[in-house]
Amino acid sequence: MGTVTTFDPVTEHERTRDVLSTALQRLVRMLGEVTDMDAPAGVPDWTVGDVGVHLAAGYLAYGSTFTGDPMQWEAVVPPGDRPLGERVAAVNALSVSLVGSTERARLGEIVAERGEAFLRATKGLAPDTPVPAPWLGDGATVPLDAATGTLLGECLVHGLDIARGARRPWPVDPDEARLVIGQSMPTMMPLAVNRERARGVRIAFDLAVKGGPRLAVVVDDGTVTVTRDALPRRYDCRITAEPTAFLLASFRRVPLWKVIATGRMRAGGRKPWLATQLSRLIATP
Repeated sequence: MGTVTTFDPVTEHERTRDVLSTALQRLVRMLGEVTDMDAPAGVPDWTVGDVGVHLAAGYLAYGSTFTGDPMQWEAVVPPGDRPLGERVAAVNALSVSLVGSTERARLGEIVAERGEAFLRATKGLAPDTPVPAPWLGDGATVPLDAATGTLLGECLVHGLDIARGARRPWPVDPDEARLVIGQSMPTMMPLAVNRERARGVRIAFDLAVKGGPRLAVVVDDGTVTVTRDALPRRYDCRITAEPTAFLLASFRRVPLWKVIATGRMRAGGRKPWLATQLSRLIATP
């Protein structure tokens, strides 16, 4: 059944903050060296500058409650119980228009200001402090540790998008990826379930990331629950993955087949063939 591990949520949250601060500095340095903000990025239809603006908007969105910067979400987010992809797409479309072409010359400074404001305003707050996230659903909140982990994931993944457009290196360290997976995914994966595809599906996945964390991902007729350090139970499929490979494959920055073919992800358990269903059932906004 596997070994149950434990972690200190406060210690890991503080470590995630430290790693986010370091990654942010690395991102800002790279943005300062970019000579063509209009170059195509590693995201369809977005330029390097668009990705940078999107990152700045993310820090503003998650930090607005604590920094005192009011956000008029009713003018941005589609009303009603819309699918997550539709809500996030609307916010993303607006986010890239928040900084004009002339201001993009100092995009690194803008990202630094927004990122540092988030870290400064949330310093010392408990990991479970609720953070309003209306783009995820009406009245939705996420715990601060998940918001911080998500912003680290955005920095790492979109940093790669910028680096690809700017033809620069952008390594993602396994320890960085582990923090994103452990801090963000237990909260975000259930929100990103494709309800139509998951209707009538019942699968229990044991997701074992090399070096940690370990997540129990249970799909049950349209809903998903993700439990970290779950008690031993009977699983249908066990997925063992290297952290960086899993993170980038989850966000479709590397092909899943390539990760499997190179041995960085493998499936086992009673029904190993179900492993590919995980990426089909969990959407990537």
